[in-house]
This record gives sequence, C-alpha cells and structure tokens, in this order.
Amino acid sequence: MFLEFHGAAGEVTGSCHRLNVNGVDIALDCGLFQGHRAEANRLNREVPEWLVHARAVVLSHAHLDHSGNLPTLIRRGYTGDVFCTPATRDLCSVMLRDAALLQDQDARYINRHNQREGRDERVEPLYDVDDAARAVAQMIGLPLRRPMLIAPGVKLTFHDAGHVLGSAQVALDLEEKGRRLRLLFTGDLGRAELPLLGSPEIVGGVDVLMMESTYGDRRHPDIATLDAELGAIVTSTIARRGRVYIPTFALERAQEVLFALERLHAAGQLPPVPIYIDSPLAIAITEIYKLHPEGLAPEVRQSLLERNDPFAPPGLCYVSQVGASRELQSRQDPCIIIAGSGMCEGGRILHHFARGLAREENAVVIVGFMARDTLGRRLLEGQRRVKVFGVERDVHARVHYVAGLSAHADQQDLLSFARSTARSGQLRKVVLVHGEPAAQRSLEELLATRGLDVVRPSRGERLAL
Repeated sequence: MFLEFHGAAGEVTGSCHRLNVNGVDIALDCGLFQGHRAEANRLNREVPEWLVHARAVVLSHAHLDHSGNLPTLIRRGYTGDVFCTPATRDLCSVMLRDAALLQDQDARYINRHNQREGRDERVEPLYDVDDAARAVAQMIGLPLRRPMLIAPGVKLTFHDAGHVLGSAQVALDLEEKGRRLRLLFTGDLGRAELPLLGSPEIVGGVDVLMMESTYGDRRHPDIATLDAELGAIVTSTIARRGRVYIPTFALERAQEVLFALERLHAAGQLPPVPIYIDSPLAIAITEIYKLHPEGLAPEVRQSLLERNDPFAPPGLCYVSQVGASRELQSRQDPCIIIAGSGMCEGGRILHHFARGLAREENAVVIVGFMARDTLGRRLLEGQRRVKVFGVERDVHARVHYVAGLSAHADQQDLLSFARSTARSGQLRKVVLVHGEPAAQRSLEELLATRGLDVVRPSRGERLAL
C-alpha cells in the first residue's frame, strides 16, 4: 500500500492524491490548480496516466480546487466511478458546468484582447460543458456513515467534515495481504463554531491521518467579532458613497456572507443599501443549500422549515443575465456586490474590479484564503498596481481582510482534531497536505510535541503505508 501526492502537497490548490492498494489505484480528489496563469494551465493539463486508469475517484467536496479538474480527466478517457456525497453531486452539477462556461468566456475575452494588441497568443479552455456533464453522470452519491466496498480491499465511508454543504472526511478501511489499516483523509475541515453547518465528526480507529493544514500557523478571530467588523466596513464605505466588493467562492462563502448580512440586518446594524449577488452560480448553489437542510446547523434547518429564508437580507437582488451585470458594472451608486471568484482569478468580480479598483471611495472585502500568485493575494499584500485581464490597473480602493468567515479549521481546531483522533484509536502517523510550507512547519512542530509522527510530503513524493 502507498500514497502518492500529485497536488495540494506543500501548496493549497489542485488537491489530488493517489492511493494504491492491492495494485489498484484510487484517486482522492481531482482539483484544479489556481495561481500563476501559465503554471496553473500547465499543471491542469498534465493529467498523469495512472489517474486516467484509476479504479475510482473519491471526492471530499465540491470546491473546484478539489473537484474542478474532473471534466479534464473525463476528456482524457477516464470511465470509472466518482464517489461523493449526494449534496456534493448536486453542487458539482452546477459548479463544473459553470467552470466550463467561465473558461470559455475568459478565453474569448483574452483572445480578443490579444488580437487587438497584435499578439498571436491564444488561450484554449481545459474542457467544455459536455465534459462537465459526463463527469457528473459518472458520480455516485453515497450518504454519510454508509460503508461501501469500492475496490478489492478498500471500503469507503464518508463522515461530516463541516466545511461546506456536502463536505466529507474520507475514511478508507484497507486490507492487503492480511494487513489492515484505516486511513482518514479529511479533505477540508470546517470550524466548530460557524453558525451555518455542523461541526466536523471525530472518526475512531484511525491509523494514518491525512489532514489539511491551510491555517496551520494562524488563529481565526472569535466568530462573535465577525458581524461587527463586517458591519463597520459596510457602514463606512456606504457613508462615503462607495461600493463594497466581496469576491467569494459561490459555494459556502457566498451563503456565509448572506447569512452574516441577514444577522446584521436583524441587529439593526446594516444600512439600507442594495445587495447584488452577481453570480448565477452562487444563486443556483443557494437554492441547493435549501434542498439539503440535513447538512445545515439545527437552527438554520429550523429557520428553513419555518419558511424564513436565512439567505435573503433586505435589498437582495439576483443578477443572472450578462447584460444586467454589465449595467451594474457601469454604475457607481453605493451598494454591496458579491461575485465570484473567491481568489479573484476569474468570473464577474474581475469586470467589477476593472472599473472599481481605481476609485478610493470603494472597498474590497477579502473573506477567505488567497493562494500564492492569485490576484486576491496581491490585493491582500497591498500591491498598488495589479493586472486584471492582463491590463495593469491602479488600486486606490481600500482592501480589508475579514478572516472570521473562513470555513477552514484554524491552528487550534486542527490540533484539537488531531488530538481527538489520536485518543479515539491507534493513530501512528499524520500526513499534512493542503497547506503552504510555513503553515505546515508551524503545525508540524506543535503536533510533534504531542508525540505524533508527522510527514509533510512534496508533490510527486510516495509514502509507503
């Protein structure tokens, strides 16, 4: 038995890991790399041969850095099953199609710009909507805590990860030549105190824990301070007649932002202002959240049952059509605009930035992790000139970071989770993935002081089990 790491090893994006048991390959996640455009494009197109011929793919959740390269894999000829939770399948049905459409739109836009500039460079999408549809057709929805044999000597059970709707920890009971081992792949872990979802489950009897480490060197602020911080930013920006741009992942982060704005309204701390969801994907995903109350926190579930929409603060407007989005971009009246994508590497938020970053009355609110070499990271780092669609733009808008909305476990959450997992069984090794080197080193030191054997694999490295 061995693990081999092909993405999210010493980095945060492109989650993909190879598990080999009894000579059979199982892929854990098949995500898109995000970051420097040329490097990400190369990595996303380089699908390894073992992956095309794998027995199965197991998805931890629907975020594109975990699921978004599945259509590329299907395009290369993969014909096996893709196992995920039912909610993840529903989410992927809209997210993968949207990813294909965005790639096509962005490629057309960049190619037109290059042509006007006299450059011969052409950008081709990774995949199209037909590839995305075929990927969803090969998905099998497996509910939480229901074991299934997916390959010789490989039994799969999903457990709640508490990260986004449908997110799951992947428990794999392995047997090869009489030897048995339980591997737990956390995917992305959520936070115990977030109000929208349940807390991550603790799984017993784990021998090897493959755990994310995104915030392995940081603590999130108390969730109780989140509403006040967000409310203050919105109030001050609207008072100076500016616009509040909130780039979000359409999955989870957009719903958390809406839920926070609804709480601010209920507390009388939200100024009367239009709130635009300029993202057809976020609109569709919000409706999917309402279809899966079993994945939500008890209070949110009860609110839905009582027909009180927790995702609809006053002033909310959905923007689906391209023409309506362009009209919104051309105006400068005060408002809140929530648009994709989360790391500012694609989607409608870039069109808003093209017009709005240069205006000092505006504000950009970053509400999640920004990977290296993304536009979101450059804004967080305070760069005053950034490229949007390949064109240099001045940044005069105020950039804020509201960390309380992160759906990732922080350092203390990860330590507590690892300790609880160790207490529940015979944990002998912790493998840190999905984290940048500094975060992983910090977490490794703390885990080692608690007597745990910790490994930080690099991309391409193989680990014998």
